[in-house]
Amino acid sequence: MATMEESFPRGGTKKTHKPEKAFQQPIEQDNLFDISTEEESTKRKKSQKGPAKTKKLKIEKRESSKSIKEKFEILSIESLCEGMRILGCVKEVNELELVISLPNGLQGFVQVTEICDAYTKKLNEQVAQEEPVKDLASLPELFSPGMLVRCVVSSLGVTEKGKKSVKLSLNPQNVNKVLSAAALKPGMLLTGTVSSLEDHGYLVDIGVGGARAFLPLQKAQEYIRQKNKGAKLKVGQYLNCIIEEVKGNGGVVSLSIGHLEVSTAIATEEQNWTLNNLLPGLVVKAQVQKVTPFGLTLNFLSFFTGLVDFMHLDPKKAGTYFSNQTVRACVLCVHPRTRAVRLSLRPVFLQPGRPLTRLSCQHLGAVMDDVPVQGFFSKAGATFRLKDGSLAYARLSHLSDFKKAFNPEAFKPGNTHKCRVINYSQMDELALLSLRTSVIEAQYFRYHDIKPGARVKGTVLTIMPYGMLVKVGEQIRGLVPPMHLADILMKNPEKKYHIGDEVTCRVLLCDPEAKKLMMTLKKTLVESKLPAITCYADAKPGLQTHGFIIRVKDYGCIVKFYNDVQGLVPKHELSAEYVSDPERVFYTGQVVKVAVLNCEPSKERMLLSFKLLSDPKKENAGHSQKKRKAVNVGQLVDVKVLEKTKDGLEVAILPHNIPAFLPTSHLSDHVANSPLLHHWLQAGDTLHRVLCLNPSERHVLLCRKPSLVSTVEGGQDPKSFSEIRPGMLLIGFVKSVKDYGVFVQFPSGLSGLAPKAIMSDKFVTSTSDHFVEGQTVVAKVTNVDEEKQRMLLSLRLSDCTLGDLATTSLLLLSQCLEERQGVRSLMSNRDSVLIQTLAEMTPGMFLDLEVQEVLEDGSVVFSEGPVPGLVLRASKYHRAGQEVEFGQKVKVVILNVDLLKLEVHVSLLHDLVNRKAKKLKKGSEHQAIVQHLEESFAIASLVETGHLAAFSLTSHLNDTFRFDSEKLQVGQGVSLTLKTTEPGVTGLLLAVEGPAAKRTMRQTRKDSETVDEDDEGDLAVVVGSLKKHTLSIGDMVTGTVKSIKPTHVVVTLENGIIGCIHASHILDDVPVGTSPTAKLKVGKTVTARVIGGRDMKTFKFLPISHPRFIRTIPELSIRPSELEKDGRTALNTHSVSPLEKIKQYQAGQTVTCFLKKYNVIKKWLEVEIAPDIRGRIPMLLISLSFKVLKHPDKKFQIGQALKATVVGPDSSKAFLSLSLIGPHRLEKGEVAMGRVVKVTPKKGLTVSFPFGRIGRVSIFHVSDSYSEAPLDDFTPQKIVRCYVLCAAGDVLTLSLRSSRTNPETKSKVPDPEINSIQDIQEGQLLRGYVKSVQPHGVLLGLGPSVVGLAQYPHVSQFSPSEKALYDRYLPEGKLLTAKVLSVSHQKNLVELSFLPSHTGELDVFPASLGLPLLKQGERQREAEGRDHKGEEEEESKKTQKRKAKRNQKGQEEAQVPSKENKEPQKPQAKKQGKRRLESAREQEGANKKQKKAAPAEEDDSGVEVYYREGEEEIEEASVLPREKQTKPADVPRLQLPSGFAWDVGLESLTPAFPRREESSDSEDDEKPQQATQKKKSRKERELEKQKAEKELSRIEEALMDPGRQPESADDFDRLVLSSPDSSILWLQYMAFHLQATEIEKARAVAERALKTISFREEQEKLNVWVALLNLENMYGSQESLTRVFERAVQYNEPLKVFLQLADIYAKSEKFQEAGELYARMLKRFRQEKAVWIKYGAFLLRRGQAGASHRAMQRALECLPRNEHVDVLSKFAQLEFQLGDAERAKAIFENTLSTYPKRTDVWSVYIDMIIKHGSQKEVRDVFERVIHLSLAPKRMKFFFKRYLDYEKQHGTEKDVQAVKAKALHYVEAQSSVLEE
Repeated sequence: MATMEESFPRGGTKKTHKPEKAFQQPIEQDNLFDISTEEESTKRKKSQKGPAKTKKLKIEKRESSKSIKEKFEILSIESLCEGMRILGCVKEVNELELVISLPNGLQGFVQVTEICDAYTKKLNEQVAQEEPVKDLASLPELFSPGMLVRCVVSSLGVTEKGKKSVKLSLNPQNVNKVLSAAALKPGMLLTGTVSSLEDHGYLVDIGVGGARAFLPLQKAQEYIRQKNKGAKLKVGQYLNCIIEEVKGNGGVVSLSIGHLEVSTAIATEEQNWTLNNLLPGLVVKAQVQKVTPFGLTLNFLSFFTGLVDFMHLDPKKAGTYFSNQTVRACVLCVHPRTRAVRLSLRPVFLQPGRPLTRLSCQHLGAVMDDVPVQGFFSKAGATFRLKDGSLAYARLSHLSDFKKAFNPEAFKPGNTHKCRVINYSQMDELALLSLRTSVIEAQYFRYHDIKPGARVKGTVLTIMPYGMLVKVGEQIRGLVPPMHLADILMKNPEKKYHIGDEVTCRVLLCDPEAKKLMMTLKKTLVESKLPAITCYADAKPGLQTHGFIIRVKDYGCIVKFYNDVQGLVPKHELSAEYVSDPERVFYTGQVVKVAVLNCEPSKERMLLSFKLLSDPKKENAGHSQKKRKAVNVGQLVDVKVLEKTKDGLEVAILPHNIPAFLPTSHLSDHVANSPLLHHWLQAGDTLHRVLCLNPSERHVLLCRKPSLVSTVEGGQDPKSFSEIRPGMLLIGFVKSVKDYGVFVQFPSGLSGLAPKAIMSDKFVTSTSDHFVEGQTVVAKVTNVDEEKQRMLLSLRLSDCTLGDLATTSLLLLSQCLEERQGVRSLMSNRDSVLIQTLAEMTPGMFLDLEVQEVLEDGSVVFSEGPVPGLVLRASKYHRAGQEVEFGQKVKVVILNVDLLKLEVHVSLLHDLVNRKAKKLKKGSEHQAIVQHLEESFAIASLVETGHLAAFSLTSHLNDTFRFDSEKLQVGQGVSLTLKTTEPGVTGLLLAVEGPAAKRTMRQTRKDSETVDEDDEGDLAVVVGSLKKHTLSIGDMVTGTVKSIKPTHVVVTLENGIIGCIHASHILDDVPVGTSPTAKLKVGKTVTARVIGGRDMKTFKFLPISHPRFIRTIPELSIRPSELEKDGRTALNTHSVSPLEKIKQYQAGQTVTCFLKKYNVIKKWLEVEIAPDIRGRIPMLLISLSFKVLKHPDKKFQIGQALKATVVGPDSSKAFLSLSLIGPHRLEKGEVAMGRVVKVTPKKGLTVSFPFGRIGRVSIFHVSDSYSEAPLDDFTPQKIVRCYVLCAAGDVLTLSLRSSRTNPETKSKVPDPEINSIQDIQEGQLLRGYVKSVQPHGVLLGLGPSVVGLAQYPHVSQFSPSEKALYDRYLPEGKLLTAKVLSVSHQKNLVELSFLPSHTGELDVFPASLGLPLLKQGERQREAEGRDHKGEEEEESKKTQKRKAKRNQKGQEEAQVPSKENKEPQKPQAKKQGKRRLESAREQEGANKKQKKAAPAEEDDSGVEVYYREGEEEIEEASVLPREKQTKPADVPRLQLPSGFAWDVGLESLTPAFPRREESSDSEDDEKPQQATQKKKSRKERELEKQKAEKELSRIEEALMDPGRQPESADDFDRLVLSSPDSSILWLQYMAFHLQATEIEKARAVAERALKTISFREEQEKLNVWVALLNLENMYGSQESLTRVFERAVQYNEPLKVFLQLADIYAKSEKFQEAGELYARMLKRFRQEKAVWIKYGAFLLRRGQAGASHRAMQRALECLPRNEHVDVLSKFAQLEFQLGDAERAKAIFENTLSTYPKRTDVWSVYIDMIIKHGSQKEVRDVFERVIHLSLAPKRMKFFFKRYLDYEKQHGTEKDVQAVKAKALHYVEAQSSVLEE
């Protein structure tokens, strides 16, 4: 393909040059999009090279290209239909709806009730409560523009204006309705919405009936962190999910939403997607099938074909596509009826879960001249090529002003038109155009174009009580509130304004996001020439303007201007005269002229005055003017600090002492340094070189930012707007931060706006996260509007870089440290010793300190030494895991001094304290570790030397925002380039950080280093009320119970002191299971003894000698034994480390402990034994009951006393490890709970126990009963109950058999344990697992170390010629039953037999293979022959190295047989063994040289088999003279769709079961080898004959078993031979092929059936015809279906075939085709009432009641009169069932009034009324019937029915009443007879 233009003119009809032969190869494909004329058209095109082109050829060519063009016609609203699944992109998010961009420039809407059922339910709750529901998120919180969503078209409607609108649904119940639970497969990518939040994750609604989807918390964490900003998922949140695991046939589904899994998900054939359930948004691998000028056709998922229109080709690859090219494509939409699939090759769609980034185009609203047409689509619109080369598209409705004015000829490629960009289609990345004159000439096109204060023209649309609606543009409407219709309030606005009037309004407020436009028609405001105030910054003092009063209060009037700006006119400014009651003078809505007195934009406050020309104002102005003459904007002055305020410094400008204000944020360029300077500057300090900013307020505003000072000094600060040009870089400061952007002010007073979009290169969620008021910034001018005195700025780093980042970074760092050094010099002037000491301390200094205490968080506090109040601390990280004690001397290094909090941060790290002396080079690169973080810089230590270096965290003034993932952490590795080699006054080397890619993560500490992580929150109660006390240990105290916690009680003592009583100190003997704290009640008075004191900071118990003992919380005891005696028992407070306290407990000791909590994450019970001793009970030591382990929190109550056994100290040594199930001894014979850690297929399980012990369970010890898949029930982390068989060695040998773990149950053991050959008796029947297939037989594992051998004659009664059959039917791990033939203890050999005659089971080879039987003599010969052959081959093949690949373990087993499985050694065995040892090294290469005759299975054992190559080939040739060796088709099996009913009369049909391990081409098995035989004696032959006959009769019985399910084509062939006329068998045979998606074979079976079934069996034949019709309808094309239908009509009764096809169409929802077929039937069979009734039912089912009524009328016209009653009755019944019950009654009543004696109609009517009517109606009908004059026999029938009805539904009274009526009737009849 030459170029993109040539191949894909995207809509043009330019001929493409493609002399490719690739198209000649027919690709096997679904016939979905094929057009019959296509082949001809390409041939014709090729032949037309000569100039002589006849007219006829031209017409043909035009038609053919037209057909291709029609095929690639792009989507229009007309081509959408209800139920269509389509991919969309969120374009706008409103409160109550989403606007969705659809492919090909279409647009749809999703209402708030179409998100999901759970969200709708919450909305209903909110409506019912009439107040917000707490966890209900709004749509803008759940959706953001650019999100890709899967939608389904819910309805296509027409708006009031006649425009078509598309309503969509995102509800998974609608989108995924096409999937069933059984169809769910792991790896599928679905969309779902969060329906509820559970403890361990989220329930997700995926809309699949019968499937519950769960998203575990850990699978959602990455998404929550990266995409959800750490917030939990909310109900209704839309997710792209990958199915991780499917359980219970789709009943339970586990999901993942990890970014990587979702973005790489691809729909595969294994997932069994069909055209019925294919979902938009799926990414598939596809092959290009055909390349045309209008797009591509693709082949995907093997069977399906789809279209890619020109809009969805990859723009970079367009023009380079070729046939058979492999591409990745995304499904865009699937048409539910035609099954047409559209795909996209655009790269943005190929990573699911990734939002579209390009959401708008810059030309929006632009009018363009002479835009050329690129292509025209008759049903959709036209494409155009814009000036910048990009493509644009205009819908058909936008190509002309009116439909009638449209001329297709004007849109030939190349024609040019004037148009306007009106929208942007995110899905196609195309601009949307309009050629309508009204659109092109519209003044305003979007709400964004309208600015407050602008005058606009509009047309009156309507006048409502809430105001007048005015149309301003095509899509823009504005509201004029009643107050704004005129200068005065109007009572009857409709008299002045009429619909359609043109009016000029002025914009009060425009909010483009909310599409809200408020306007005024007040004449004074509209015509005002005064400047308009649209923001507070516009309100300069002295400005005069017009506004309107919105509120009149007793303190003044509030006047409003444009854009919601408002100000206050205080009472004294209302008039020159005093106004006592403003409400009498002024009114709301009044237009007033005001003057601005003062405005504070940051606080949005403004003071106004109505006194416009009063004298005091002039005087005032003059007075302040004089003062200000002293200073000018931009002047540098010296100032003296007068006073400190909260926001800054009040200063005096020297020398004239002019008052001014210096805000805190203007003290420094560094945000972190400003508060420092503010804190340490004092009244009287002088500051030099301070800049005067714009004196906008009453006093002068100053700035001390060095960057601004240098800008003004260098004259780089523009003084007016005329000097500013786009592209200029200016330095300024943030004036105010708004949601929509940041206002930046420059030294001269000019200011501009940096909108949110160009504020940062990173995504801006909240502007306040990026910038703060007063911050210094560099801004780039992007746009200047001199008239309005406005400019737009960019603060993006990419736009505002001032030079090399490293240089800027170093400059910022040195400035910051210099300022901090200035702060130190301010501090050194203070009198305080502490402050002077801190000023002298610099990073890198060494100190010798004494440990004061270790805090709960692991940090260390050091004693203050000689300086009182000095706080020195080392964090847990800087403690470096050292065990330090009170009073210990340590050497530390200073990291940083916090000059605000007056704290010194130090480190005990060995590398820092022992710094190496090494010469450092400037500019050298070093690895460093971050040791301390400040706001703007970090301190790191060089790994080689331990020197401390500082580096800036920012590389630019604007670089202030970091995502969490970018933030540095202490302990993280960085790469630094040194800029200085000596520390200097700051004590730090200066450096610059290298690229972030070189950062390394912090090493995590070992568990032993962690400090106790338990929270002591319970005691938080105490902290607030900590008082000094004079108590000592042993004192008796009285107090009142304040609160009761699970493990302790808080008591208030005298003087307000608070004490604690631990649960262990309440009773002497605690009954197990009770909670001692529950014995006490709040408010109860208790007497207790003091036994210790707990320090609140460290939670440790201090000795009474400790100086801080008086500030501890007294620990009390109320045990009766302690209260009685005088002895003082005290807690052991002298041992500081918990290790010593725990040492007093020995393993095996029993203790009483109290449950504190169940730790769900760590899965252990946390308990307390004493106030200062804690323990943990691991989950596996809690109980031996699975029920308890499932919910331990339900079994145990918090605070409960438990009897536990000490196991030993915990790994962290701070806790005791306890057990509730006795001592934890893993010795032989013990039963313990373990956790599965690994499942080894075909071998067994690995189980872990607490404290790191590991055990193994053999496959033979998993259960007492062996099964085919014994390990399927086990997954890692599953808890199992184990019996220790052997504890010798590191790894335990375990058994899970219930006979071992629960011996008391004494249940039957189907498969006994076999641990040695002694456990086996001759003649015993045993089960085992196949180990391997060897040259001399099959090895069967009978126990963990016992293997038996079945020689080939005892394996099967058949004689397979191929070894591959053994590998296939006897794979490793297969469960078999065997009979023990002999046991040889000397040779350690067990001989087995698998023969059915021995075991009573089926043969190992299925009879369906048709293998020859092995005769008796042959058995012996084969056994000998195999041995002999093995011997011969071993000799001849010694030099050849052709080995099958084997797994290592099996090989070892074969090389070193254990005692139990040694086979009798053959003479060559020794050589073979030696040979094997040599060959073990060559094992790796073995798989490259696999044998022909013995293809190795992966799971085979390590025994090698040798064949002679020559022999083998000859053998193969003789065995397979005519056979084709075909592989079974490797296709995923299709499930039979639920709607696949062959025939209405065959409901009982069960689909054939899928074959187990069979080839689909079972016909192709080999023929038996014809072996020549020796002559045998007569007796031998007779015996063999009898045996063979017995065997045959056994096989025949098995085959004749009626319960046996056919499993292969052979089985079916056998069955259909025995019952050739049974259609149900033939149908099952077809279904069997369809399940393997072998559609051609299913067709062939149907054709065979039609030939085979006897011609007399008409119904049976019809059943097959119906099945064939069904098959063609589902898998064939329309043509193939028509052909089968025409044949069926010839061979069967035509009416039956017509009715069946109509049913098929209706069931597969092909309603159009069904309607057309009924129309044919009504012409051909108009005399058949069945057709009319079926047609009526069809119409009613479609909801077309009117059409059904007309059909009934036509039926009555066409049918003879004697049929009318039946037809009317049937139609009435249909109305009852499917339509309107009232109409049904009317039909019955009319019929019965004409034919009152038709008892059959009465009977049907009664049935229908009973079913659908009320009891009253039923009784009314019965009453009428029993009063008819009918024959007594019939009357008896009706009386009996009436009586039955009353017995069922009525009372006894009603029953008696009917009996009385019957009696009355009988009497009346008898009297008539007598007369």
